[in-house]
Amino acid sequence: MKTAAFAFFCLTLTVFAETAEWSQVPEILARISPPTFPAHDFNITNFGAVADGQTDSSKGIHEAIDTCTQTGGGRVIIPAGDFLTGAIHLKSNVELHLATNAVLKFSTDPHAYLPAVFTRFEGTECYNLSPLIYALGQSNVAVTGTGILDGQANASTWLAWGKSSARKRLAKMAEDNVPVENRQFGEADHLRPDFIEFNRCQNVLIEGIKIRRSPMWEIHPLLCTNVTVRGVDIFSHGANNDGCDPESCRNVLIENCVFDTGDDCIAIKSGRNSDGRRVGVPAKDIIIRDCSMRDGHGGVTIGSEISGSCSNVFVENCEMSSPNLTCALRLKSNAMRGGTLQNIFIRNVNVGQVKDSVLQIDFLYEEGAVGEFKPIARNVIMEHILVSQTPRVLNVRGFPKAEISGVRIYHSTFKGIKKPDTVIDADVKLVDCSIESAK
Repeated sequence: MKTAAFAFFCLTLTVFAETAEWSQVPEILARISPPTFPAHDFNITNFGAVADGQTDSSKGIHEAIDTCTQTGGGRVIIPAGDFLTGAIHLKSNVELHLATNAVLKFSTDPHAYLPAVFTRFEGTECYNLSPLIYALGQSNVAVTGTGILDGQANASTWLAWGKSSARKRLAKMAEDNVPVENRQFGEADHLRPDFIEFNRCQNVLIEGIKIRRSPMWEIHPLLCTNVTVRGVDIFSHGANNDGCDPESCRNVLIENCVFDTGDDCIAIKSGRNSDGRRVGVPAKDIIIRDCSMRDGHGGVTIGSEISGSCSNVFVENCEMSSPNLTCALRLKSNAMRGGTLQNIFIRNVNVGQVKDSVLQIDFLYEEGAVGEFKPIARNVIMEHILVSQTPRVLNVRGFPKAEISGVRIYHSTFKGIKKPDTVIDADVKLVDCSIESAK
């Protein structure tokens, strides 16, 4: 995954003095342990699933999962071949494992994702179409293997739903404190489901799989603890196709993944507006390392649904590069969403090319300064960042009633500069950095 230039860059760096901030990483990693499963396999073809890519194998998959969990847990095996299915609901102590050359194709018929389930849509709680793979309140759940998860989304199915008008109706329900059980949405509302959502789960593992053609966000751990996302390959370019969105989660490790997406590669979230403040659970203690980010809005993004706040994010040893990658690190909120985004640390990152800037902090996002809730970005430290081509280093937009403070970039090199930085109402400094204009 790493280039020769990046390897040389790493070798020439002085060994990092272990600051108090980075010394927290081993403590966080000690709390992250992938679940293990009994050595019992349940092949879905033994429960009636058919590998022809056309026969609905949902019943066979559900029966395999039920049998697995009822007998103490193990692996539900998707063998080589193409299998068609609707929503898959995992249960405790079940590992869904895709063998080599296994392809799990998900129906584009919305009825395959009913009845509606308890979820969040873009940071607001509701009942909506089930995510393609879903678990609620379970312990020890996993999706692993070397096979492909294919959502089959295209311009004539899920992606045609676009920006549904139901989004505004849901937002108004939340502002009016409508009970969550009364926020019911379905096929007619066109709120697209996520691909994988583990909701309020403990001990989660997503490893090795390839994800293609997602309807919406690809991997969405929600209010989870102890999450590992490892070695996943994501290529999905639909609208709102975020790669991995840990939302209101704690103790999360994302490593050795490839993201090539239609939206943010990784987007850390914690709920939207009053609904996010009502639930009030921050995203915290998140480690991202050894990943590759290609197309996307941001390589690592925090927000915009960040009303529950976020702290202690550590990003290191990543590669980011694409003419379609907007920026490397992106923080976004506004006066409707608020939230405190603090203790964000990123080091030893090689950026080949970005479209707009290396660091983007946008507190004028969407509603901007209109609202009562002060967005805060505090103690954001980037160091040893090597950038081969970027139009500018900074695109930072605050406003007088917001706070952007203690943002520092140390010991970094930026090449290909074509225009001045944008810094509005913010305390941002570059220290011991090299800046080279485009030739």
